[in-house]
Amino acid sequence: MAEFSGILVWTLVSECPIPADVNELLVNGEVAVAAYKTFRDSAIFTNKRLIVRDAQGLTGKKVEVYSLPYSSILMWSTENAGKLLDFNTEVELWTHAGHIKISLQRGVDIRRFDRLIANALLS
Repeated sequence: MAEFSGILVWTLVSECPIPADVNELLVNGEVAVAAYKTFRDSAIFTNKRLIVRDAQGLTGKKVEVYSLPYSSILMWSTENAGKLLDFNTEVELWTHAGHIKISLQRGVDIRRFDRLIANALLS
């Protein structure tokens, strides 16, 4: 994960089981819905926000946690090349805090990801 030209960029590699230790980050009434593996850590969708944990440094012991409340997302878009050539898919989030790009690697179901965002924002 890196910051590029004022745009936060995250890469999600594959869907994974929800990490057990995420419960330490949740507030009353918040539940984890889905999780994705990043290059070094994970991104977790809850019923209230998107939590992205970013292990840093050589040992990965330092962890930065991003918390994006769904209420701060103003708009989103998804872009993919179609099923045959879909090596890399992009999701863009426009928020009150700025612009976030999420790159989804091959094998991440873009339609499921899109539904997670839609359910979070439109329900």
